[in-house]
Amino acid sequence: MPPVGPRTLAQVYRHFGEVEAAGTSSLYERVAIALSRSDEALRAIEAVPARKRHPTLILAALHDLALAGRAPALAAAYAAADGDAAAGAAIDTLLRMTDAVVAIAVRRRTQTFETGRCAVLYPALAEATRRVGADGVGLIDVGPSAGLNLHVDRVGITYSNGQSLGDPSCPVQLSSSIVGDRSLPTRAMPEVVARVSVDVDPVDVTDAENARWLRACLSPDQPERAASLEAELALVATAPPLLLHGNPLEVLPDAIAGVPSGALPVVITTWALSSFPLESRLRFLHRLDEAASGRAVAWVSAEGVGVAPAIPTLGDRRASGHSIIGLAVFDGSALRAQAIGRCWSRGRLMAWLADS
Repeated sequence: MPPVGPRTLAQVYRHFGEVEAAGTSSLYERVAIALSRSDEALRAIEAVPARKRHPTLILAALHDLALAGRAPALAAAYAAADGDAAAGAAIDTLLRMTDAVVAIAVRRRTQTFETGRCAVLYPALAEATRRVGADGVGLIDVGPSAGLNLHVDRVGITYSNGQSLGDPSCPVQLSSSIVGDRSLPTRAMPEVVARVSVDVDPVDVTDAENARWLRACLSPDQPERAASLEAELALVATAPPLLLHGNPLEVLPDAIAGVPSGALPVVITTWALSSFPLESRLRFLHRLDEAASGRAVAWVSAEGVGVAPAIPTLGDRRASGHSIIGLAVFDGSALRAQAIGRCWSRGRLMAWLADS
């Protein structure tokens, strides 16, 4: 967000309430509009660094205080789904606990479990291992996915064309709609022998504060998403990934080297590279190439059109509203990169393009 004064900030919050929250969260619609109309609340939000003033982060910080028992009036309003009471309590909490809201917003970033990602990743990962002929795979997730990407082999996925992948008995059951008439590959993923999360600040979901923050990033009037999140947190907690803290460009070689020999290291990025400048994205590609000097390395990506270097754009326009599912295999001096699909809404809709 660019630097803003009270009036521009008011417009941001009003737009969020009237457009972005409308239809998905009546509570957040009411709270955001109320914040946009309160000069005192807007001045309190201005205590947060400019890049951290977005409604999703401020609302999540307020929700975190409610979940932690530090804002009981707000928690009660949320529990009662009382929009007017929630709006008043949110403003009161923000004014009384400005320092706490600032501290949370500065430390945190909004994070959600986008379960549609696994619907995209499962067939792409299975295709990567098929092309290399691998019997085992080490998954290395770059970015703040909070670990669910690394358990893609354990969830159950149902597609609108009647296909299903993964474990039908898993408590985490996902769905995705297929666009077009091409079926997905039906092969199963091989054994996952390593699960590694690489990020500047990877989320340990077994930590109570981190788990509470993920809950806080959901609006409080979405019980189905909350129930799904609980199942996902429980799944990840049964086999927590190895967390590698640091700049992914620096940590990635160690993550790849740590995958046992005989297994294919597969690096995963899902809407993570857009936060990297172009130079860093090219360095990311170079890191993968370097790591493949002694073994094959694969990269599975779901990124906006033109974001993932070396992945073809299929002639699609940038910022076109969908993303490209990419598969790149680095093997010695050879790089084979292909766009194997398109997806929309973070994987809730997808079209498979590759011949399998």
